[in-house]
Formats: sequence, structure tokens, C-alpha cells
Amino acid sequence: MRICLLVAALALNTIHAAEPPKPTHADVAYGAHAHQLIDIHLPPKGEGPFPALLWYGGIWKASKHAVDVNRFFPHGIAVIAVEVRTMEDATKDKVKEPISYVLEDAMSAVKFVRENAAKWNLNAGKIALGGGSQGALPALYVGCKAPELVTCVAAYRCQPTIDPKRMQEWVPGVQWGAPALGCSFEESLKRRDELLPVIQKWSPDWLLSKSAAPMYFENEWGMTKPDDIVETKVDSSGKKTEVHKPLTQNNYDVHSPAWAVGFQKLALAAGAVCHVKYPGHPTEGYYDIWNFIIKQLTSKP
Repeated sequence: MRICLLVAALALNTIHAAEPPKPTHADVAYGAHAHQLIDIHLPPKGEGPFPALLWYGGIWKASKHAVDVNRFFPHGIAVIAVEVRTMEDATKDKVKEPISYVLEDAMSAVKFVRENAAKWNLNAGKIALGGGSQGALPALYVGCKAPELVTCVAAYRCQPTIDPKRMQEWVPGVQWGAPALGCSFEESLKRRDELLPVIQKWSPDWLLSKSAAPMYFENEWGMTKPDDIVETKVDSSGKKTEVHKPLTQNNYDVHSPAWAVGFQKLALAAGAVCHVKYPGHPTEGYYDIWNFIIKQLTSKP
């Protein structure tokens, strides 16, 4: 158990680079808002055009998260960190459907990269999308809404729906996502039938079809909540120290693989390709989320 937890924690801690890498092109604007920005990390070697992974940041607080580029540079893959307008921005602007800011920007960023691919020596026909936790929702939205724009979608320990009813069917008692629909979670659950047209417009699970981009979910915890988690901290000298911390029920519920399993059932029923990996549940053909991205972006037609 301890070994499994340690491995899981290491995966969690290394999803992003230990030190943020310096972008080849920093803070490139794809819109007029201060939060509509991307950082482009191009492989230092290779002729290109390079396939690219777009990785989304926060949807509540503006942020960019670049995954460890060293996973992808050896394979000639560029990494692009995407910042979007947030639900906080939408609430400030009194937007009726706050999630619209996030997901409209998710789509705009992909189109912007494709339109300017030649400028940065990128392959517009080989673009993967991904995100961790909240950041996976925009990736899944684009992959289901406009699959013709992307090659695949990678979702790490994520929440793939804004439908309050489905959330609680998959993870009983969980509350997540407010104010995506412009109200509290409790109110969205009470008004779910009234809000269903909005949910169906923006939620990836309601946009699933046979043509959806291939998707891969990975979670570091299994279907049963572990007692604790192990974090590995590294000091300035490089010394590593293991720190055991209790895993709260809320943290587990929000990042449980039950979300991915529930989404996968809907995806497979729709005829979409959807893989789910968690401890004790491997995937055929891919040993993890990173291997999936690399294979999808480097495979020949």
C-alpha cells in the first residue's frame, strides 16, 4: 500500500515540471483579455513541423500549467500552456453562464494555435489537448464539441461534467463546479431540469458522439479511498523527504476515478474511444496518460 501511494504521489507531484520551464514564446495573446494567453515551448532539436500538446490551467483562478516538457521534447512534441478567462472573471462581468468564458476560450486557443501553426513550426493536424483536475474540463469540451480540431484528449484526475445530477450519481454526495451555471451547487441541483439546456450546451458528457476525439483518463487513486497520501518534497540541495498526510474525503471524492468510469460508460455507449486507468485497472495499448499522448501525436496516418 505504501509503495502504491508513493508512486501515486510522485506522479501527482511531477505532472508539472519541478521548475517552470522558460517558454520559447511567452504570454502570446490569443484574445484581448489579460487572461487569454499561451506559453509556447518548442523542442530544441528537430526540424518540425512539431505536433503539440495544449495543456489548460485553472478555470476558477487564472493560471497556466505547463506539464514537464522533458516528457515530450525527446519525441519532437511541443508543449503549450493555456490560460483562459475564468468563472471568477465571468462572475465579475455578471455573465449568466460563467462556464461559457472558460469553454469559449478553450476553443479559441485551439483555433488560434491552428491558424498560426506555420509561424511557430507546428503541425496543425496533430494537436492534443489535456489538463489536470479542473483543467481537463476545457480539453474534454473541445474534444467532444469540435473533434475535427484535435487528435486526442488527456484528462488527469479530473471532473468531466458540470451536470450536478450525474456528479452525484457517479460520486454520491460530491459537490463541485459552482458557479459554472450561475448559481450555487445546491441551487443547480434543485433547478437541474430548468438548467438542463445550459448543461447540455457546455458539459462534455452531453456532447459525446461517435466522432469525439479519442480520450484517456488517468487517476492516481483507486476506487477505494486510501488512508493517506505520500508527498515527496525536495529542498534546495536536492534532498528528498517523504511526508505522509491524511487524505480528506472531499479531496478523494473530487478526484475519484468514479468520475472517469461514469463518463466512460456514456462515451462507449455513444461509440467514442475512451480509456480509463487507475491503480489495479491498466489500459490495453497504453501504459499511462503520457504514453497515450505521445503515441497519438507521433503515429502515422
